[in-house]
Amino acid sequence: MKSGTMQLIQGNEACALGALEAGCNFFAGYPITPASEIMETMARELPKKDGNFIQMEDEIGSLAAVIGASWSGAKAMTATSGPGFSLMQEHVGYASMTETPCVIVDSQRGGPSTGLPTLASQGDVMQAKWGTHGDHPVIVLTASSVQTTYEMSIEAFNMSEKFRVPVILLLDAVISHMRENISFPKIEVIDRKRPEKPDDFQPFLDETFLAFGEGSRKLVTGLGHDERGYPETTNGTPAEERLKKSFERIEQNLDTITKYKSYYLDDANFLIISYGITSRAAKAAVDKLRASGLSIGMIDLQTLWPFPEKLINELAQNVEGILVPEMNLGQIVMPVRMAVGGLASIQPLNRADGRLFKPKEIIEGIQKMQHQNGQSNFKKLSTSN
Repeated sequence: MKSGTMQLIQGNEACALGALEAGCNFFAGYPITPASEIMETMARELPKKDGNFIQMEDEIGSLAAVIGASWSGAKAMTATSGPGFSLMQEHVGYASMTETPCVIVDSQRGGPSTGLPTLASQGDVMQAKWGTHGDHPVIVLTASSVQTTYEMSIEAFNMSEKFRVPVILLLDAVISHMRENISFPKIEVIDRKRPEKPDDFQPFLDETFLAFGEGSRKLVTGLGHDERGYPETTNGTPAEERLKKSFERIEQNLDTITKYKSYYLDDANFLIISYGITSRAAKAAVDKLRASGLSIGMIDLQTLWPFPEKLINELAQNVEGILVPEMNLGQIVMPVRMAVGGLASIQPLNRADGRLFKPKEIIEGIQKMQHQNGQSNFKKLSTSN
């Protein structure tokens, strides 16, 4: 798409087009509601760009193919929903241990198990961080509109290429299937950093990368290994050193990894922390509460992991209460509590029935928090919408 043009487009299509803009040239996947249109779009568009598409036998094979393609030099991705994301967890760990750049899109639906295939959810937040075993670095992004879906798809590839980690993009059934007019801004595309001396390349020494067939011989294994890739299974020190270096790459770049949108934060006495589809109802609630004279602001998180602890702690120092609406039974509210550290009261607002929050429900959540904070003389708002 040309920069500056506008198009009415579906969220899943925007995700695929963002991936293509970022240079994605390999996709492996298995159809699943509500993510299938990502796969369908890639199947249609990748051949036009001399890319490769393959439908695998299941989600386990899909991420395995993506990892192999990445080590062959491709920018690779897969897309799934909750049940398929559960199947991928072993290979998420393998991608982390082998420092493999790749992108995994999870369009969340109600769960657990087969759950609610056609209804939205935000229930995979903790799984995205902790789903695979062991300590492992991971970056998790999300989007609250079709526009930001396109943009975050590009950012997912950029971060994966820059930091050599799997990046997970969390969408949901509504964001995936809704259509909005979006523009296609020019976003810088980051490619893999190549070593200065390819013949002396050690695949796990730093963030540089060479594919199989380039430079020196290399060994890639999910076992604990040294900087050359050689297994070290009775001495855990080399494996720990590799993990620490992966974590350090992320921790040293938190300012660029942490992405969010803020709304009326300058004078806010109360704060809403939201993400994904829930941010849309939260923003409408803020507009109505502001019109009634209440000083309230919100932050729409686009990076969920690493969690923006410093940002949330700073915001908590200037507000009385924080409302955390989520389409789950309480997930991101846990790191919010840790980051706030008692500086402000926290009120979770949860649902797991597949239905979206209405602005009036978020308004009622703020009013309940006000009442608990001893501010019972607020103006009662109409909550008809």
